[in-house]
Amino acid sequence: MPVPTRPLHLAVAIDRPGDFDAEPYVRAAALAERGRLDFVTLGDGFTPPRRGRGRPDALATLARVAPATRRIGLVPTVTTTYTEPFHVSSAVATLDWVSRGRAGWSVGVSADGAEARHFGLRAALPTAELWREAEAVADVVTRLWDSREDGAEIRDAATGRCADRDKLHRVDFESPRFSVRGPAVVPRPPQGRPVVAVDATDPLPRAAAARHADVAFIRTRNACGLRAVRAAADDLRRRVRAEGRDPARTVVLASLSVALHTSGDAVALADLVGTWYADGVVDGFHFRPTDVDRDLPLLIDGTVSVLQHRGLPRSFYPGTTLREHLCLPRPANRYARARETA
Repeated sequence: MPVPTRPLHLAVAIDRPGDFDAEPYVRAAALAERGRLDFVTLGDGFTPPRRGRGRPDALATLARVAPATRRIGLVPTVTTTYTEPFHVSSAVATLDWVSRGRAGWSVGVSADGAEARHFGLRAALPTAELWREAEAVADVVTRLWDSREDGAEIRDAATGRCADRDKLHRVDFESPRFSVRGPAVVPRPPQGRPVVAVDATDPLPRAAAARHADVAFIRTRNACGLRAVRAAADDLRRRVRAEGRDPARTVVLASLSVALHTSGDAVALADLVGTWYADGVVDGFHFRPTDVDRDLPLLIDGTVSVLQHRGLPRSFYPGTTLREHLCLPRPANRYARARETA
């Protein structure tokens, strides 16, 4: 099989529903880092904890993982439905600082009636409305990250100046459900803007991904979903181009549910990954283990090891930030660029 000139991007979900202890997530992320994966993801939700159900706070959990790892990217799901964009911006920027430039966030919405009642609402909003709001949040979050330019912090005790006012900017965004003035209270993140990910499997979030995503997931349940993944990926890239964005700067990953019992399964998965990748269907894979404790070691020591032997994914981290792992540039600050142009 010929070796493609572009790198194969790999990521893995480390979800453990019902497990609220941070240490298993630390161990899973460290194992994924040993395999030189680009990043790990962790889902989120607002369902009250019950035996075998519920999830830990994804942002808080990966903030605990950050100091225990060195290179692997950390991408929690953040549900915009019940989280103000100012808080999203601050929390993800903080994760980027804590991890020294390895943070991203996966844009999520909640159409769950039980979660709506948990927040005192009678019913969840329609899905289309939830995604319109999510897009507004994603837009505002990136504006907030830009609202403090690089080098805005002065912290001069002698003069009492904390920041350069010329490098602070108001966002002044209004929507039916929230308003944001700005500037941000957290300095601009090390990556400029942490990576934005969207599950683009369905049409509504696919439209959001086309406008905002650096990484797009396309879910498939099994190895037989090549045709559907190809169609969704082609549609996404057409939408990205129609939005005036460069499709080459949107990393498209097939998000594949995996259940391995044996090393033979791991090698078969490597064959599948190599075939799909050689066909140019996607830029890489996001693995969703059925059982993290069983599947993740087989993924790293079996599937990933075989792929590295074939020269497809990296066997070392050439950079330190998640954007560098994904071959994505550090975005220019929109406000600084506007001032320079003026």
